[in-house]
Amino acid sequence: MKEIAIYGAGGLGREVAAMIDNINHKTPTWKFIGFFDDCVKAGTAVSHFGPVLGGQDTLNSWPSPLSIVVCIGNPRTLQKIVDGIDNDKLDFPNLLSPDFVVEDSETFVMGKGNIVKSNCRFTCNATVGDFNIINGSVGFGHNVTIGNCNVFMPGTRISGETEIGNRNLFGSMSFVKQCLRIGNDITLSPLSPLLTRPKDGHTYMGNPAKILKF
Repeated sequence: MKEIAIYGAGGLGREVAAMIDNINHKTPTWKFIGFFDDCVKAGTAVSHFGPVLGGQDTLNSWPSPLSIVVCIGNPRTLQKIVDGIDNDKLDFPNLLSPDFVVEDSETFVMGKGNIVKSNCRFTCNATVGDFNIINGSVGFGHNVTIGNCNVFMPGTRISGETEIGNRNLFGSMSFVKQCLRIGNDITLSPLSPLLTRPKDGHTYMGNPAKILKF
């Protein structure tokens, strides 16, 4: 089995460690060795899963081949962490829940480093970039295009022919109308339906979702 570790020792990291266990119960694939985190002291036990092995400096000097899953729920921080990893001994697999459904695998394209948790579904003609986190029970319609480092919280619904850029955060149970183009650095609050094209770098909230002014 190939050695794997998680960057991020918080709640999402523990959830993904449990998913790795679930994958191994069905098909022995991974040898989980622990976590990396710059905010948790090396040697700290993370529940029953394993210890923190160090931070990004330790990871960048890791001497042997290792698969890494980056479990950071903030899209901009996720991008920063990914950009700071430069060890050529590391690889970034797509970690997919065993019950993940792609209805048309012939027209499905996915990059690297993506996490897809339980009860998620793509229909047809979908393209997914790198390092996206797709949490539980997220659904995507046809002809969806997704960039990099986006985070989809549980229950998100993305309608067909939607184009999504980079570093966007979709809150739990949020909804995106069909045929919208979403750029970069958007936050869509939980339970909010997005019905019009948003502006980059803004937070949207309400029914329908509108720019949240501070």
